[in-house]
Amino acid sequence: MFGRYFVKFGDSREIRNMLYWLDLRHVIEKELALDGVEFGLTEYESGEALLRGIRERNADIIFLDIEMGGMNGMEAARALRKNGQPAVIIFVTSYPDFVFHGYEVRALNYILKPYKEKKIKEVLRDALKELEISTEKYFTVEQKSGTLRLALGQVRYFVSEGRKIAAAAEGERISFYGKLGEVEEELPDFFVRCHNRYLVNLNYVTKLESAALYCEGEKIPVSRSCSQETAAAFARFMLK
Repeated sequence: MFGRYFVKFGDSREIRNMLYWLDLRHVIEKELALDGVEFGLTEYESGEALLRGIRERNADIIFLDIEMGGMNGMEAARALRKNGQPAVIIFVTSYPDFVFHGYEVRALNYILKPYKEKKIKEVLRDALKELEISTEKYFTVEQKSGTLRLALGQVRYFVSEGRKIAAAAEGERISFYGKLGEVEEELPDFFVRCHNRYLVNLNYVTKLESAALYCEGEKIPVSRSCSQETAAAFARFMLK
């Protein structure tokens, strides 16, 4: 298994937690090396530092401590998702009740302290599988705040809004400058042009009519010029 994965940490300032992180880092390094994965590890001492650093270097996997000085791990995760960060998030905590909040930020899993090596390995392998599923299914956009990778599996549709394009993802809407035709050229075949203003992810289409389709309950127009190809693409997708 070869690839390049950047694993980033939100680290606690307590000595006890520093020892936990050293153990965690050791297991991760060993497992990735055994798998032949090329990787880089970066540690941050706070949620604020993580948010600053990730603007300059994207991460694929983030192990995020709940207990940090200043911004806690959940607050950092919310900020990451709000900024469109698609990285796999894994929470690290001493409090099992806290893990139920992970659904809010689409966290993959959690690791309880004190760590068990078997659990770390299981969670890490799940994260790598998640990344494999998402291989080449990201769309990169440039914003003033920096480069952003959109996880296409989470984008319901792209819509042209004048000089800008909006990507409607789960719980958020991300705008950037561009042309819909250029976006279309870079998308996988589960996106279809149903209208001169819309590119729709077929994974979210629940109903197709002659002049409209329903994407997670939202009605989106289907133009005459695109209706035949939209119907054919939807039929092919349903037969897969």
